[in-house]
Amino acid sequence: MEYAIAKVSTKGQIVIPTSLRNDIQNGDEFLMVKDEGRIILKSMKSLASNLKDDLIFAERVEKAWKDYEKGKFETKSKTDFLKELRAC
Repeated sequence: MEYAIAKVSTKGQIVIPTSLRNDIQNGDEFLMVKDEGRIILKSMKSLASNLKDDLIFAERVEKAWKDYEKGKFETKSKTDFLKELRAC
């Protein structure tokens, strides 16, 4: 595992240290995920083509869990739930 330290500029920019950017080219895209004090940077080259759909789904699941934890949920029959699910 490699690591390095980077600073954030006044414009919010972070420079990836030279030692970590050997295989990074100008214009490469990265997915950034912030979670519990961590920021994860993942090259878009290595991600599945359906990533956008997966991220949308993950965001919806995260929101649903937060709503559930706050007591914001409703009870539905299996038939109504599946009908609503298929409409999405």
